[in-house]
Amino acid sequence: MKKGILGRKIGMTQVFNENGSVIPVTVVKAGPITVVQKKTTETDGYNSVKVGFEDIPERKAIKPDKGQFEKAGISCKRIMREFKLDDISTYEVGNVINVEDMFEEGDMVDVTGISKGKGYQGTTKRYRTARGRMSHGSGYHRGIGALVGSSSPGRIFKGRKMPGHMGSEKVTVQNLAVVKVDKERGLLLIKGAVPGPKGGLLVIKDSVKA
Repeated sequence: MKKGILGRKIGMTQVFNENGSVIPVTVVKAGPITVVQKKTTETDGYNSVKVGFEDIPERKAIKPDKGQFEKAGISCKRIMREFKLDDISTYEVGNVINVEDMFEEGDMVDVTGISKGKGYQGTTKRYRTARGRMSHGSGYHRGIGALVGSSSPGRIFKGRKMPGHMGSEKVTVQNLAVVKVDKERGLLLIKGAVPGPKGGLLVIKDSVKA
């Protein structure tokens, strides 16, 4: 990975390119992030940069995290994540990284977030299974159907599509284009939709498929 940043999803809108075509975009409040710790092969066995995002009052930070912030000489942060970057020589503890330092228009990114929770759902909505006939007397409309034979195999196989909790999962959408970087307001406009609700935390990295 060459670059990455944390952000909050604001919502979706649309912009027009120079040809007048409409581009649907997701607006993300990206950064600023602060370097909390720098990990190297000599000390930790791998190279990475631990960053903090969003200031919080000191009373809300737990003691182990508060010790890290005091050692780095920075204010307490709500969220911390690690980025295993190819080159960490340019980063030092206490550095503030803004969105324009990481991304520019035309970059391809992968966006990771927690998808919207749908609660407990049946197989028709959860897995898009086909329903039975809706005619009167059918007796079967949106049921799960046969689960297992009576004698052989006599059990439900692991991985069987059944009703259950839907959503609230870690989802990554790959190969999305950065349409615009607004450095004055710290906004990142990404083409298309990204996981999660408004206000959801997003991890934005350079695309592995670009």
